[in-house]
Amino acid sequence: MRSLRLISFALAFAGLSVGATAQQLRFDDVIRNLRNPDPKVRLSAVRLLRDAKYPEAIEPMAPLVLDPLDDIQLETIAAELGFFLEQDVKPKKMVGFVVEKRKSGIAVAAFDLGPLAVWPRPVPAELVTALLQAVDDDNPKVRLEAIYATGVIAKAPLAADQAARLIKALDHYDPAVRAGTARVIGRLKLAEAGDALIKAINDSQPDVRYAAMQALGAIRDSRAASALTEQFAFYGKGEGAWSALEALARIGAPTSVPLFRERLQDKDPYIRRAATEGLGRAGDAASIDALERNATIDDSPMVRIATAFALQKLGRNYAARLIDLMASKVRAQGQEYLIELGPAMATTIMPRIQEPDLELRAALIDVLGVIGDGSTIPALQAAAKDPNASVAAAAKRAVARIQAPR
Repeated sequence: MRSLRLISFALAFAGLSVGATAQQLRFDDVIRNLRNPDPKVRLSAVRLLRDAKYPEAIEPMAPLVLDPLDDIQLETIAAELGFFLEQDVKPKKMVGFVVEKRKSGIAVAAFDLGPLAVWPRPVPAELVTALLQAVDDDNPKVRLEAIYATGVIAKAPLAADQAARLIKALDHYDPAVRAGTARVIGRLKLAEAGDALIKAINDSQPDVRYAAMQALGAIRDSRAASALTEQFAFYGKGEGAWSALEALARIGAPTSVPLFRERLQDKDPYIRRAATEGLGRAGDAASIDALERNATIDDSPMVRIATAFALQKLGRNYAARLIDLMASKVRAQGQEYLIELGPAMATTIMPRIQEPDLELRAALIDVLGVIGDGSTIPALQAAAKDPNASVAAAAKRAVARIQAPR
């Protein structure tokens, strides 16, 4: 019985009464301590459950996301993230959202790992609801951690009340929350946020505008094509321009083809990449010759791999070339392309999970977890015995993802 498990903890965990160097507590007693009026006891209970790595603790810990004390809230959010991520996540320096530089939180760094790093566990509705409520917390760090943790943990489709609360956060007084909300909406493909995102591309803060444009591309809202084209013309260059063009490229409307062709030779590689993707998604067969020339002569790795993706979308056999181009700096980009190309890519990927490049093996295995099916499980189970921990972890995660309800 899970409730009868014993958890060891060291005297260093303050707040719990101990008479020796270590003591044994039952799992259900630690769960009860999450409701203890003493904040030291609550905090110790969170840390014990985090370190014990018992997924059964995910739901009972959820209310502490809204604890009156900031430290307990932040510790709880970090602990909940730990149940969905195998690797340790360290905060990193970030610039933007605010004038000064500051360290981002753990949830921001976890979000930046991408959705493939997340273990496919069931997500209690109570946890997602609590995180969305914490977006209105008085503490700016709690707010930011809560919105990005939502992006890591939540799964589509959201419940109607959760979706409404997330969309409402696009109008939050904190610009960091508004920008984070747009990114989370894009990750969750929340199509009903389209109108609010279109409004947000005129936000007073550039980071919010850029995130809103990218989210419109992620949800592929064709109604936004005209507004995004206007934004591209307004910016002309820089992050604003490529955010608009990237969104147009994801939508892939035929009306955008002349713009994509015009920018195929732009001096900015981000613009060239977006134009290339757009031609592929729009099905512009007339651009195949130009794309095939760029496949070998463009000096940007991100553009070359985008060209392989576009040509594969246009019916050329470039899937193997796409994988060949998945060097470290564009590996995540290649994963996104393979997932978008869908289950047909599995037969090309399967022989490549024996690649000598360990990071590439793990990346391809993670892709199979999304586009694979029961026929890929035996090979993934074999990969789960790989001596490299990262490869083995990716394979276990992939099998769990395939076997999880979809």
